[in-house]
Amino acid sequence: MVVINLDGNTLTPTEIVLVSRGAEVQVATDAWPKVEAARNVVEGILKRGETVYGINTGFGALVSERISSEDLAALQVNLIRSHACGIGEYMSIEDTRAMMCVRANSLVKGFSGIQRVVIEQIVSYLNNNIIPVVPRIGSLGASGDLAPLSHMALTLIGEGEVWADDGPTDTSIVLREKGLIAVDLSAKDGLSLINGTSQMCALLVNSEDQLSNLLPLADLISCVSIEAKKCSIKPMDARVHRARPHHGQSLVAERISAIMNGSKILQSHKNCDKIQDAYSFRCIPQVHGAVLERFRNLSSTVLTEVNSATDNPLIFPNPSNPGPDEVISQGNFHGEVLALAADGMSHAIFELAHISERRIDQMVDPTRSGLPAFLAVNSGLESGMMIVHYVAAAALAEMHGRAMPKSAFSTPTSGGQEDHVSMGATASWNLLQSCKHLSQVLACELIIACEGLEYRTDEPAAHVNSIYKLVRSICPALDGDRSTSKEIELVAEELSSGRWLSRIEAECGRLPR
Repeated sequence: MVVINLDGNTLTPTEIVLVSRGAEVQVATDAWPKVEAARNVVEGILKRGETVYGINTGFGALVSERISSEDLAALQVNLIRSHACGIGEYMSIEDTRAMMCVRANSLVKGFSGIQRVVIEQIVSYLNNNIIPVVPRIGSLGASGDLAPLSHMALTLIGEGEVWADDGPTDTSIVLREKGLIAVDLSAKDGLSLINGTSQMCALLVNSEDQLSNLLPLADLISCVSIEAKKCSIKPMDARVHRARPHHGQSLVAERISAIMNGSKILQSHKNCDKIQDAYSFRCIPQVHGAVLERFRNLSSTVLTEVNSATDNPLIFPNPSNPGPDEVISQGNFHGEVLALAADGMSHAIFELAHISERRIDQMVDPTRSGLPAFLAVNSGLESGMMIVHYVAAAALAEMHGRAMPKSAFSTPTSGGQEDHVSMGATASWNLLQSCKHLSQVLACELIIACEGLEYRTDEPAAHVNSIYKLVRSICPALDGDRSTSKEIELVAEELSSGRWLSRIEAECGRLPR
């Protein structure tokens, strides 16, 4: 059994994906002293009777309200109950597990002042597969993902609902069945649980995982189309890309050159009189490479964020000068950096899908492809791949709407105290949905390109042949018209999951990264 170590500093998106799929977690032993030192600051403030936001005051616009010591536990519980008002479809179990993992990792950095027992409760829930039922909609991407995280926090105190085999079930029932008890909150605990960017991070980690598979496969799929349409790879010449040395562009050109090495189809038309291919083929490095660079920005941002302290206020223990100066009210909960990364990535993968759809158009048009119209066996009597192209265009239209930035909108809340928000949770969810549509567009291109290969007598490159065989295990060559709906969905799923990419690289060699 894989066990992921949480220390607040070294957690990777890959490890979060493993946790989302069931891996257990444990807190690094050297993290606990930092957690306890920050908690001691909170206890010291309470003991000395000092007034500090988030510890013994109201929240948001109610910041000036002092709370008596006997009401501090009730304050934290009330905070969670009132904020657990999310709506919409439920987050998936996988995304919820990822969110819990990110929250726990942020808390063990030791800047939150939360009780150790509360962190241990999150870890216990993950390891016992007690997963909260969390409505997706409710976060504005600033003040943290308040509503979603409140639904998570509600289960830690034995309230709300968690997932059981037959659907949502009262948390108290599941705890009783597993012999576990709810945790008791004290000052600062509730705010630490819900004031952070953990939902945004969970959704972005999911997107990053899918895109890590889809981006190299997009290059490979473009090579299937190059083979099917008998295009040139002269534009991939390394000299071209040294003349304009963007890293992503150069890497994509290198990747395509490596894939196409040994192609008999490429050799068969080496001396043809065709001078140039359409932009959707000739400019693959320039477009795919730009998307790759945007992806690397996303990956870097996510890696930093999942190892950050994102609640408010933060605790900075200073035993030589204890008191309110150890607590700083600030804005690390603001998700702007995540929102902009998500919005930029949504736009970028729309461009990737768009150029893919343009290659489809080139292949189904007999005047430009030299192939039968729509690759039908009996054109006219049969429609062949005509509507597969339509489906790609329809999915592209879905992505076009999602390419518009969600962070370009903010609404003041909490009586004007929270007057600028990021909408990062919306942007992150938007990207996750766009990833699904991207896989569908690429699946359409791949299926059509494989059909085009049926009309080539020479052998394609090894990587191309490998993915062709995988497609044919799901989607046989046309022998007449049939519904391909389920085939498109199945191919799209294989592309997103990375299973095919792993098999192809194991068989033919790893693609340049």
